[in-house]
Amino acid sequence: MATSSSSTLSSPFLRLEFPSARKQRSSNYVPFIRASVSEKPPPAVSVTSPEPTKLPIRKIPGDWGLPVIGPLKDRQDYFYNQGRDEFFKSRIQKYQSTVFRTNMPPGPFITFKPNVVVLLDGKSFPVLFDTSKVEKKDVFTGTYMPSTDLTGGYRVLSYLDPSEPKHALLKQLLFFLLKSRRAHVIPEFHASYKDLFNQLESNLAETGKASFGDANDQAAFNFLSRSLFAANPADTKLGQDGPKIVQKWVLFQLGPVLRLGLPQFLEESTIRTFRLPASLIKKDYQRLYDFFYSSSSSVLDEAERLGITRDEACHNLLFATCFNSFGGMKLFFPNIIKWIGRAGVKLHARLAQEIRSAVRDAGGEITMAAMENMPLMKSVVYEAFRIDPPVPLQFGRAKRDLLIESHDHAFQVKEGDLLFGYQPFATKDPRIFERAEEFVGDRFVGEEGEKLLKHVLWSNGPETESPTLGNKQCAGKDFVTLVSRLLLVEFFLRYDSFDIQVGTSPLGSKVTITSLKRSSF
Repeated sequence: MATSSSSTLSSPFLRLEFPSARKQRSSNYVPFIRASVSEKPPPAVSVTSPEPTKLPIRKIPGDWGLPVIGPLKDRQDYFYNQGRDEFFKSRIQKYQSTVFRTNMPPGPFITFKPNVVVLLDGKSFPVLFDTSKVEKKDVFTGTYMPSTDLTGGYRVLSYLDPSEPKHALLKQLLFFLLKSRRAHVIPEFHASYKDLFNQLESNLAETGKASFGDANDQAAFNFLSRSLFAANPADTKLGQDGPKIVQKWVLFQLGPVLRLGLPQFLEESTIRTFRLPASLIKKDYQRLYDFFYSSSSSVLDEAERLGITRDEACHNLLFATCFNSFGGMKLFFPNIIKWIGRAGVKLHARLAQEIRSAVRDAGGEITMAAMENMPLMKSVVYEAFRIDPPVPLQFGRAKRDLLIESHDHAFQVKEGDLLFGYQPFATKDPRIFERAEEFVGDRFVGEEGEKLLKHVLWSNGPETESPTLGNKQCAGKDFVTLVSRLLLVEFFLRYDSFDIQVGTSPLGSKVTITSLKRSSF
């Protein structure tokens, strides 16, 4: 039977954790993801410093310009005249400040409230995670919110603030899903990405090159479907169409803030001026919904027990799987291959040696415990998250008047101001990281390296903290870390080294494999 919201919020809280590498385990032990239970959801934890009192207070520089004209000018600079990184760099130089005012796309005519206070350093940025100071309601995509017609008429979890009762219920449902399917993650990843490697090798043999992204899209969707829902898309009416439908559906949501590579006039007169009608994607979305509904019976049963309707639960499962998880793997996996490929054969050899040795010591099996004994591999994953986070834009609305610190000044923010942070600038802050613009594979190895993990912020929170019902940190943080590690483990068990070519796409890097050297030891 469904329970009331009040009773559900006091039910046991499930938290996903990685086991400690210090504990001795048999070589065939496969713990995957462990769940611990506490009686009550912990309160939201402040990750910002106390109200600043020592730094000089400076007026926030910059302005928003005239209505309509200012936002349109900033939009032209952001997408076309300068590009995103130069847009922010030029304003840091102009104002001599990492905190300033500007407008963020899309602006008119999709939204007439594009005004933001920008936070571009590692000290000010974390206020965006502090739900005692900022509200996260309807700011997942920034200064506008896509139509709920694209999500079944519901505001899904990503758009909810932790103060809203549904937030805890829906996040608890995702914890339940991850915990209940933990034993299937490693074997299903192996099966799905074995198919990917076979496809890459076949394409290389035929044409001398292979698109990693195309193969990864199908492998990621298959893996998520099989591991989380015990469903093989190829055996259903959905077939192999899942990744293409998801990509189209995401375009309807994020189109206003994407650079598609079309002529400027065409982009400006279409995706930046009006919303693409949800009716155009309705039939395709229904195919995704039917697939997840028919594959999620046990999770939907749990949803009803928590007091969530099966329909709302299914739309949230679809969003979490397709937008959050699949979207993350689509963006991040090519990025990590890009950075490791560019790092060269010395890093490849070190990774191959470490990974193969740890797996041999674990009796030839890939286990969570074995991966805890791969410090370089773990560091490489963290470094990829640091230098190229899969979700680079973060937003939050000030709940009250605040003082926010950068390294040099404090700034007064008014209640209701929309705060925005461009994460790659915060995680490449040269006052926190040495050689901040470089990919340093072993940056997080050892005691001193591990101290820097609190500044790795890819998951909508610090790497050193965990998702809870009371915060907005990614519910699947540990899951995403695990599958990213699995990618490297599977890759370097099979290959000694590889070569790539890198281009760009609307959703991240376009990586083409040009050679793969099979394992020689």
